[in-house]
Amino acid sequence: MCSLIQSVHHVDTTSAKTASLNTGILVTGDVCTGTKLKALKSCLVCLASYCETHLEPHLTMSGLKRHQLIDPVKNLEDRMCTKHDKPLEMFCKTDQTCVCMLCPIFDHKTHEFVPLIEEYKEKKAELGKTEAEIQQMIQKRRLKIQEIKHSVDLSEEDADREIAEGVHVFTALKESVERGQANLINTIKEKQKTTEKQAEAFIKELEQEISELTKRRTEVEQLSHSEDQLHLLQSVQSLKAAPPTKDWTEVSVRPSYEGTVVKAVAQLEETLSKEIKKLLEDELTRVQQYAVDVTLDPDTAHPKLILSDDGKQVNDSDVRKNLPDNSKRFSKYLCVLGKQSFSSGRFYFEVQVKGKTNWCLGVARESIKRKGNITLTPKDGNWTICLRNGNEYKAATSPSVSLSLKSQPQKVGVFVDYEEGLVSFYDVDAAALIYSFTGCCFTEKLFPYFGPCSNDGGKNSAPLIISPVNQAE
Repeated sequence: MCSLIQSVHHVDTTSAKTASLNTGILVTGDVCTGTKLKALKSCLVCLASYCETHLEPHLTMSGLKRHQLIDPVKNLEDRMCTKHDKPLEMFCKTDQTCVCMLCPIFDHKTHEFVPLIEEYKEKKAELGKTEAEIQQMIQKRRLKIQEIKHSVDLSEEDADREIAEGVHVFTALKESVERGQANLINTIKEKQKTTEKQAEAFIKELEQEISELTKRRTEVEQLSHSEDQLHLLQSVQSLKAAPPTKDWTEVSVRPSYEGTVVKAVAQLEETLSKEIKKLLEDELTRVQQYAVDVTLDPDTAHPKLILSDDGKQVNDSDVRKNLPDNSKRFSKYLCVLGKQSFSSGRFYFEVQVKGKTNWCLGVARESIKRKGNITLTPKDGNWTICLRNGNEYKAATSPSVSLSLKSQPQKVGVFVDYEEGLVSFYDVDAAALIYSFTGCCFTEKLFPYFGPCSNDGGKNSAPLIISPVNQAE
């Protein structure tokens, strides 16, 4: 009993040893002569262990029946007080140790004592509670193992899907490149064939003219040697009447191949752009499957902000309301957090920014600074993008990153993969990726972050609106 009480103080670090205490150990009878037989019980009064035969007196004799028997243990002398040579029958709660009946008189005068059996029952109850807690911890970890295994299975499915999609896309691109190359070669060859045919026609025509001119030269030569005056004059007139020859000065057969390759590459680029757009559309459709219902938390809203009754819209009122300055409320910057928090998995929400000239959107960790100046950087617990001056888009990093967008988003989608450490922003209408924070390390709850910015004399009066997500079927 004393061993159990002493062991319970070490259960957290030596649970395995405590579980095996007094088990798996062969205890033999102390009074056996000759062959030592296995002990059946140990007596805390006699401080001896007895086999079945020698235990019988303790079961039948009235004097011995009062002795306390326990399951067999070794080293019964350890159950005697080393100072007073008396059985350890009491428990000192002050020193948390087992003592004999004389210890309270000599060594623990002002201490609190209880019978050993009473402390034994209390500690045994504690052990039962601890065992239940440990069992619960084991169960939680087993469930976590199942969860991790399931995540691995899902990850494998995602990987297979991504590989299949990647192979499909790159195969299509490869085929497109090969088609483009083949078309380019065919185009150039066709041009060359046309040039060759044109050259052949020109050469044939030139050769025919050369033949006619040679004949004419012979006639001229012969006429020039004539002594017949009348004949020469009459013949010259007929030579002049001959049709003029063609002017070949500007004739050329060299084809122009300039722009042929550029055009082919441009077509390939167009094909690639279409594939990328399709990929982004598919990606947006996938992340929209993780849509969550987000509402604004009025307890975090800056006093100048107006929140709609349904908690879906927020804008600057230009008037500071008299609100309790609780620890959650932003005191300087015009921003508000969502009520919902996320500490695992994936989530997605969309916000309408139409008509605004300044805004800031993203997520923030729970411990974000709420009072005074706030720095919008991942280091300070913010992952956001912003619009400034109507057309300046930036990712709030240190230093900030300017974003070049083909069109101004009217609705922005925000996607977070907690375990992956990813925060991505999408132009919903264009199905285009705006920016991604990657390699993030999340250790706290994350909250949606909304910064409608100041009213700016009515130029930025439009509210930020949390919009329902239209998921593709």
